[in-house]
Amino acid sequence: MKIRIGGDASVEEAEAIARAMATHAETAVSVYVGDADEPAATGEADRSPVEDDLGPTDRERELLEQIEAIEAGGPEKYKEQLPEAGKLFVRDRLELWFDPERSSAFEDGTFAEFDADDQLPADGLLTGAAEFEGRDVHFMANDYTVKRGSMAAKGVEKFLRMQQRALKTGKPVLYLMDSSGGRIDQQTGFFANREGIGKYYYNHSRLSGRVPQICVLYGPCIAGAAYTPVFADFTVMVEGMSSMAIASPRMVEMVTGEDISLQELGGPAVHAGESGSADLIARDERHARQLVAELVGYLPDNSDERPPKATPTPPKYEPNGIDSVVPQEPNKSYDMRDVIERVVDRDSFFELQPDYGPEILTGFAHLDGRSVGVIANQPAQRAGAIFPDAAEKAAGFAWTCDAYNVPLLYLCDTPGFMAGSQVEKDGILEQGKKMIYATSEATVPKQCVIVRKAYGAGIYAMSGPAYDPESTVALPSGEIGIMG
Repeated sequence: MKIRIGGDASVEEAEAIARAMATHAETAVSVYVGDADEPAATGEADRSPVEDDLGPTDRERELLEQIEAIEAGGPEKYKEQLPEAGKLFVRDRLELWFDPERSSAFEDGTFAEFDADDQLPADGLLTGAAEFEGRDVHFMANDYTVKRGSMAAKGVEKFLRMQQRALKTGKPVLYLMDSSGGRIDQQTGFFANREGIGKYYYNHSRLSGRVPQICVLYGPCIAGAAYTPVFADFTVMVEGMSSMAIASPRMVEMVTGEDISLQELGGPAVHAGESGSADLIARDERHARQLVAELVGYLPDNSDERPPKATPTPPKYEPNGIDSVVPQEPNKSYDMRDVIERVVDRDSFFELQPDYGPEILTGFAHLDGRSVGVIANQPAQRAGAIFPDAAEKAAGFAWTCDAYNVPLLYLCDTPGFMAGSQVEKDGILEQGKKMIYATSEATVPKQCVIVRKAYGAGIYAMSGPAYDPESTVALPSGEIGIMG
């Protein structure tokens, strides 16, 4: 900035003006006296930071002390029980998921219920947003040291707010569940209200197919707490730690007289192999995070985006070796995974629900770096015949892939749908209809490969020629017919 002042001004006056204007305008100033060509004085802006930090006020110190107490969680005696169960304290769990050295997590509603008479830190429920594997996500996590992670009015409000933000932002949601359900003694504040716990499942339904919802169970989830895992797109249980059931063993015994343990009632083995409610089983907390980190690599942030692309790699085994894997005899078994490993990118097949309906394999993979959903008959299990639970599994997976823009690859080798009185009772027609329906309405690209047998309505369920695949490719061993 250049300033010209009267010719009768002194050098001292010019210097004072230069200093004052430089400070006020926060820029360099040159002051000229009269008609002079050279400045009589110059001033430089002071760029040094203002030392006006007086330290925390009494109120700030009080708030910092309260935050420290909140972050400590519930009573120490409950925290001491966590290692015995192989669990992390919830805030240590969040540090495992969201590395504090690489990203910062935003927590919402930290002070919820901390001004109550009995002070319940964060009302036993942490919610917020963070970065996970380079992706922005919303999260919730129960604090088991506070009322066993149970839910009440303030926690419910935080949960709903987190879901509503996810609807607006279109970012994935992580549910880190460890809850004993709702607090019965406080139910009037959250149970049947318009903005109560019932809204969880309304929001779950609206989020379904819009953003990926992934749930990890770290303990017993009973009654209302058990619904969130089954509403999620993907559910992970932890061995020896997780369980979920509509009622506790005690309630079951009171109502039915059945004496049963929690693991027998709703442990990982039950939901991975019999109900189909669990997609993946983790060995421990770190393995659970690893599984979810792999899973999100196949998924977009929301249904408006395409899945991320990975670096392409050749298959693990030479594709020409498929002939040596698939027997020419139609009734001889083999493992379809050996075919998959000769088709998709190396070590990219990520199987879901491996123990449920094992006659069909479902999972994500990369094909030339692109995410695909694989639906494949498994001749190593009951000759690859389609049973009700396998059909249900395949239908659900096809719907999920269609929602998140993941193309479908069908590998067909089946004698068709299973026959018999038991499968009729189990709903083979109803579940078979769902599989054919899901295949029919999928809008993503579909590719059908006839690996060997394609008998009966099996060719319909496996996206045969009538189901609008991009193409139907048959290997030399392929055979299509009403019956074998």
